[in-house]
Amino acid sequence: MENAELLIKNMVCPRCVEAVRASFDDLGITPISVELGKVILQNELTEVQKAKLEKSLFSKGFEILEDAKSALISKIKTLIIDRIHHQQEIPNLNISDFLTQQIPHDYAYLSRLFSSVESVTIERFYTRQKIEKVKELLYYGEMTLSEIAHLMGYSSVAYLSSQFKKETGMTPSEFKSSGKPNRKSLDQI
Repeated sequence: MENAELLIKNMVCPRCVEAVRASFDDLGITPISVELGKVILQNELTEVQKAKLEKSLFSKGFEILEDAKSALISKIKTLIIDRIHHQQEIPNLNISDFLTQQIPHDYAYLSRLFSSVESVTIERFYTRQKIEKVKELLYYGEMTLSEIAHLMGYSSVAYLSSQFKKETGMTPSEFKSSGKPNRKSLDQI
């Protein structure tokens, strides 16, 4: 028998993985694995189990993705979020090459699909995620702007600063001196 795979929308961090795992545990279902955006099960769920699981997940801000296009968009988001927020250093690979290495589709198709459903380009979503990570790093104050620019894959501090200002309306220095984190949760970007 083949394992069953469920794609879960809005799983964007390790705490999300634990929350989804808890929903399965509450129903007495033991998944083979739970990772960002995906759960692997030994067997298909019954309709009753699925209905209960959907209700439990929904109460925690998640949902099971049924349609292939929604699942693909969720996978794109999960890959980008994981790359920016959960990797030690962003690989020196542009986003289109990165995604086409991970997803067996042409980047033009992925880009059109993403834009048509999300009303924002993949590149803009990627930039917004990077800026949120920069906000986090600035807020904690453990790195210089130059170190942050290098870590986040920006070619220069000036380029990071211009993207930061374009996205937030303030420079990184103004953001840091404001003392207000003004950050968004990853699933709200």
